[in-house]
Amino acid sequence: MALEDYMLPCLNKKLFGVECFGCGSQRALLLVLEGRFSEAFHMFPAVYTLILFFGCIIISFFDKKRSYTAILISLAIVNAVIMVVSYYLRHPLH
Repeated sequence: MALEDYMLPCLNKKLFGVECFGCGSQRALLLVLEGRFSEAFHMFPAVYTLILFFGCIIISFFDKKRSYTAILISLAIVNAVIMVVSYYLRHPLH
């Protein structure tokens, strides 16, 4: 039994036949856990900034003395830019 069996399918791809901006993120996270770092980056380039983003969210829950808002907003913007740019590099407009 592999972790791939428990991955959620992309609803956007199933309904409309088009990948979403987050397609490949689950597989990329699995590749990171397996230690296949360059393959994870090629699968989903925002994987490492996404890990940082969620790491900061977890830290912000435990460390209530500091405000992580600016860091989280910055990481969210960086993630969005990376996801949009990599999406359009993979799927150029015709």
